[in-house]
Formats: sequence, structure tokens, C-alpha cells
Amino acid sequence: MTLARLAARHGVATAFSPSEGVTVPVPETTVIAVLGALGVDATTPEAVAASLGAAERAERERLLPPTLVRHTDDGPLRPPAGLPDGTLLRVATETGELHEGDDWARLPLGVHTVDAEAPDGRTGRATLIVAPARVPAPATRAYGLLVQLYSLLSEHSWGMGDLGDLRELVSWAGRAHGAGFVQVNPLHAGVPGAPSDPSPYRPSSRRFPDPVHLRIERIAEYAHLDAGPREEMDRLLTAAAELREGVLAKGATIDLDAVRALKLRALELVTAVDLGPGRRAEYHDFLAERGRALEDHATYQALAERHGPRWRSWPEALRTPEGAAAAARADAELAARVDFHCRLAWLTDRQLAEAADAAREAGMTVGIVHDLAVGVHPEGSDVWARQGDFAAGMSVGAPPDAFNSRGQDWGLPPWRPDALAAAGYAPYRGLLRELLRHAGALRIDHVMGLFRLWWVPEGREPTEGTYVRYDAEAMLAVLVLEAHRAGALVVGEDLGTVEPGVREALAGRGVFGTSVLWFERDWAGGGAPLPPGAWRTDCVATATTHDLPSTAARLSGDHVLLRHRLGLLGGDLERERTADAAETAEWLGLLQRLGLLPEGPGDEEAEIRAVHRFLARTPARMVGVWLPDLVGDRRPQNLPGTWDEYPNWRLPVAGPGGQPLTLEQLAASPRAHALLRTAAEGAGARTAPPGARAV
Repeated sequence: MTLARLAARHGVATAFSPSEGVTVPVPETTVIAVLGALGVDATTPEAVAASLGAAERAERERLLPPTLVRHTDDGPLRPPAGLPDGTLLRVATETGELHEGDDWARLPLGVHTVDAEAPDGRTGRATLIVAPARVPAPATRAYGLLVQLYSLLSEHSWGMGDLGDLRELVSWAGRAHGAGFVQVNPLHAGVPGAPSDPSPYRPSSRRFPDPVHLRIERIAEYAHLDAGPREEMDRLLTAAAELREGVLAKGATIDLDAVRALKLRALELVTAVDLGPGRRAEYHDFLAERGRALEDHATYQALAERHGPRWRSWPEALRTPEGAAAAARADAELAARVDFHCRLAWLTDRQLAEAADAAREAGMTVGIVHDLAVGVHPEGSDVWARQGDFAAGMSVGAPPDAFNSRGQDWGLPPWRPDALAAAGYAPYRGLLRELLRHAGALRIDHVMGLFRLWWVPEGREPTEGTYVRYDAEAMLAVLVLEAHRAGALVVGEDLGTVEPGVREALAGRGVFGTSVLWFERDWAGGGAPLPPGAWRTDCVATATTHDLPSTAARLSGDHVLLRHRLGLLGGDLERERTADAAETAEWLGLLQRLGLLPEGPGDEEAEIRAVHRFLARTPARMVGVWLPDLVGDRRPQNLPGTWDEYPNWRLPVAGPGGQPLTLEQLAASPRAHALLRTAAEGAGARTAPPGARAV
């Protein structure tokens, strides 16, 4: 019982509910291990009693909690209640202004510092977050495209989709088809070295983008290469063309490592060109604005090239940013390489800005929706740079549920909630600010992680994990504040197991959810498909996601055959196919009854259009069209539960027969035009006038 009290004080669950009415106790060894990762000794009964006593004593003696949250809809801003009479208060705003006493009414939005001094000599300090009531809302209803950028190659790509392709895509979709947004996968920096992890959801750093997405030819210095470097660049361009053509061959996959190697050499040539005075001044401004965080990231990149990406195996002096910075000061070659990686971050930032500008110029009401992964690689830049912010020996995952009895371990070290609070949420604030720089909206993967995460101790099965709580009020306040400053929407991926009250709390702050057609059923009333009028308003409504079958695969039943071929089916093939066909027929029947499928069943293209007519009938403020659905692609980009069995995150967009298609071919596809016309009409979007050029 004492252990349970200690765990509760630190937000560590001792039981969880995988389904309604079912409670499963957490192994005591797990609770002890998780508390240990939070710096709390619970290894013996005596240690538990001592830790509990220390926690209770600290709470009694403290004047202020670590974080105070105030929203503009909370009424007049007032000091915290319960302070001893005569306590002196001083607020230092984030801009350096001082406010003394009880007059907090004039405090601006921001993240401020509160100092308190009680008459008995006790002092306290807290972070005060003053945030708007809600994140911005879309001005009008919009539809848009959902795409994994690497999968969309153009005739100019270097073996994978890049920021030049994104610029073309948003311009085409906005101008020719009235799309209001394009949502992309996380563009976070990947872990260097080969073979690399191709998953964009297990990056090295979430704060900085990956220069592998650069379009080399759009870098200003590319035009000023001297004769010798130009000859080498021409050879690289030839190799890139061969790589692209190889990927576009039927059955081929994207080779991220090959693309990275070519671009890295090309970038070395381009960055050897001197910057002009204006460009150099802009670069120096970028360095000053990004400060220590960028320097640490670039230092990690440089050291990873020299010693390999696993920083825990580096020479001991280099395992901390402080030691590495000293090494860089004494090593001119290393310092030059650090500057090189800073340059790459700047160049990538510039092309992200160009893509965002193209979306605005194309008339997109939202723009580019960037994606925030739920965590980072344990050997990556973010963990190396801020080791104390992450829980050592822990991994984020998911508990066992009706869909996966073994649970999941995602291999991502979690942030320590106590470390975040102690830092005034600075790591989280900095991350959001970077991602929102060029975003019309931000999608947050596994948005439930703002409230709690499933921690799995190292070496144990996911079933032996437990939930750890975060200060959701503070996390949401920071999110609302940063989104407000950027003028950006926020979309939460809230699929799967969602704790009661979470969706309501998110909606209350203006955070949109994600609603996928096949999961939207009246579960309380028998499980029938949910009619369009019963869907929620504040969401992105879509037919599928990167982790699910494409609409063509779902309608045809191909996804069942794929899972059977890979040994992922839990039951008999024929039984699974029969159940899947019945579910599909149920949805198609509803589409027919609503008059959305006048062609009748049996025409795949017509059925996909009918699905999107249905989505348009919902009140959802945003409707997402999975870009591979435009051309009938049957392959999922990611098949959960596989690693080597399936080429996750490596597939180019392809037609029904598996033949990869370029952006240019997709933009000329009558099938794509028909579906986009359906989506645009349903959303009431403006489109190009009849006869206008689509490309």
C-alpha cells in the first residue's frame, strides 16, 4: 500500500484497464523500475517509506507547485491561492518585465517565472504559463492530401520525394484542385549511418529537419560551382537519375541510405561555395536564433560521422555535449564539420519556408500540416544532447488490448515528466516552436501522450509496462500558446485506446481529432456504421492512414491476403476474408442507401469516390484524402507488426498493379482528377475553371 501511495505521488500507475470493466495489476517490479527511472528509490520497504516521507515533506514545505497554468478564459488572472498571508510575489515575464504584488491582471501571454517569499523565510519558484483559451480554428472547411513525402518521386527527385516535390505538390493541389492543405510525414532528422532506420517516426531529433529532404538544385550556391566541383556534381546527378529510375521500376523500393550518401557529397560541394554577404548574414541570424540546441545537434552529427551513431560507445569525453564542445574547440576539422551540419539545417529550413510560401500562394487555407513523432531514437541527437530529460532504461509503447494481446514496444525513450516541469517545459516549447515555424498546422502522433505514456522497462515484455502521467494541463497550455503564436491549427492522432476525458479535454482547447471511416461505428448501439451526421466536427475525417490499408486494398480485401502471406493473421484465412467482406458490404450498403454510390457496387474507382462523398457529408472541418488513393495504390506504407517481412517506409506511390508513378504522372491521371473533383465538390472548395491546365 505504501508503494502504491509513492507511485501515485509520481504519476506511476499500479493498475490499468485494457477494456471497460477490466482492471489488470501492474507487476511490482515494474513499478519499482519506473520509479527508479524517475530518481525515486523504491527497492526496499525501508527505501519506499523514506522516499514517501521525503515526497510528503517536500510538498508540505513548498510554496508553489512547479508549474502554474492560466488561460485567458479562466477569468481575471490572479495569484495562486493558499499562500501564507504576507507572501511577497514577483513575476518576471519572458520579455524581462517585472510585476510585483498581487496585480496579475496585466500579465501578457507567455511563459513567465514566479518567485515567492513567505514571512517565515521560505522561498519558491514556479513557471507560469499564460495561454489563450484555444488553438486557432480553420477559417473555412477544407479538404487536403495526406502523403508520405519520401514516397512521392518526381522526374527531378534523387531517389525519394523531397522538398522540391512538396513545393510542386502544394502548388498543384491548391491551384488546380482547391485543396486547403497537404499533410506530410515527420521530416525529423534521422539517425546517421547505414543501414539506417527508415521509419520517420523513430528519428534522431524531432527538433531539426533532415537535410536528406533537400532539393540540391534549388540551393542558391549550386549555380556558382567552379568547373571541377561542377564535373563531380554532374556525375552525382547521373547517379541520382539512375537511382530514381531504379526506384520507379516495378517492385523496387526506396533506398534511403543511397540517397543520403549522394546528397551528402553534393552538399559538401555546394557548401564549399562562399556565401554572399546577404546570405551569410541570414545564416548568422539563423545560428544566433537556434543557439545551443542547433550547435549540440550539429556536433552530434559530426561526431556520429567519426565514431558511429551509437553515442554511448563514443570516447567517454564525448558522451556529453559539454565534453564534445570542448573537443570541437580544439579540433579544427571537427569544428568545420559542425559548421557544415549547421549549414545543412539552415538550408533545409529555407526550403521548408519556400514550400510553406508556395502553399499560401496557391490559396491553401491551412497550408502544410507537419507531423510530430511521439518520440526519438535512444541513440539519437536529442537524447545525447539532453540526457537528463529522458528516462534511462525505459521505452514508450502500448499496453495489450483487443487488437494486440502482446502490447507494443516502440523503442523510444520517454521524457521524464519531472524533468520537463523542472525546466519550465523548455524542451517541449523549443520543439513546438521549431516545428511550427513553417506549418499551417501540426499533427501530433499519439496525442494521448500529452496525458500519459506506457513505459516499458528495458528487457521486459510490453505487457509488463505501466502508465506514467504527465502534467496534461501544462502540456496543453504550452501547445495552445505556441500554436497561437504561429497561427497554426493542431490535429491530434487519437486512434486506439483513449482514456476517458482525453478527447473532451483536447476538444475543449481546440485540438482536432482524427476520425477514420472504418473505425467510426455506433459502438454503444450495436456497432453499425456511424451515419455521417453523427461524426464529430472538430476532426480530420479520412478513409485511411499510413498505418492502415489503402482504400483500394480495403475494398478489395487485398489487405487480408497480405497479412496472411506475412503470417500476421490471427485466425483462419477464409474466416477472416468472410468477416472482412461482410464489413465492406455493410459500408457499401450504407453508401448506396445514402445515394452516394449511384454506380452500384463492383466498380472500385466509383466505390472510392463514394467513400469520399461520405466523408464530405460529415460535419468534419477537415477532410483528408490519402494520396495513394488517387491512383488505386494497394500497398500500405507501413504494416505494424513487421520489420524485415515488409518494406515499411520504402515504397513509392504506385498504381493498382504496383507500377510506381511520378508526381507528373499522378497529376495527369484521370482517376486522380476524378477523385480530387469529388473531394473538392464535397468540401465546397474552389477549383480551376473548366478547361484550365491541371499541371
